[in-house]
Amino acid sequence: MPAKSSTIVTALTAAAVVVVGVLGYQAAASAPDTLTQARKDSHRSAPKDHSDRRGTKDKAPAPAPVPAASGKGQRVVYSLGDKRVWLVGPKGKALRTFTVAPSAVSPPLGTYAVSSRSVSVTGSDGIAIEHVVRFANVDSVTIGFSAAVDGSRPDPDSSKKTGGIRESRDDGKALWDFALHGTKVVVIA
Repeated sequence: MPAKSSTIVTALTAAAVVVVGVLGYQAAASAPDTLTQARKDSHRSAPKDHSDRRGTKDKAPAPAPVPAASGKGQRVVYSLGDKRVWLVGPKGKALRTFTVAPSAVSPPLGTYAVSSRSVSVTGSDGIAIEHVVRFANVDSVTIGFSAAVDGSRPDPDSSKKTGGIRESRDDGKALWDFALHGTKVVVIA
């Protein structure tokens, strides 16, 4: 092979390596960083300190504390009266808390365990839901947490016996990741 042809082949090979490297870098930069997102998700309920240019502080309200009479250890706490859920870590600290839209049929106060889960199904109200975490059954109505795919929350309708406790899609994903089969669920007043 003449020297000129060898130089051209070497130059083309080098150019191809550069192009592949650039494409790989772009793909890595646009891929979702699930570890960073998980860290962001776990800190969403943390209070934030907002300072203006003059240095004064406007603090956001602190997250609702874990109810004292909700047991010990890792658990999901669901307060019927507050319409709120806490994801509580093994040391008793709230990892996340959020409000929910309660179901038409409420579970009795007590301690339950996650009995089944579904990534996506149609709810008893006909709405497409995801991250379904079931834990109780009352009068043949299955009770569980879920998020509507369209982001809607149900209107209370006593004529329908539904057991879906609805949360936002972000909160539903967090609960799904936290509440594996057998996880304790404590229902309080």
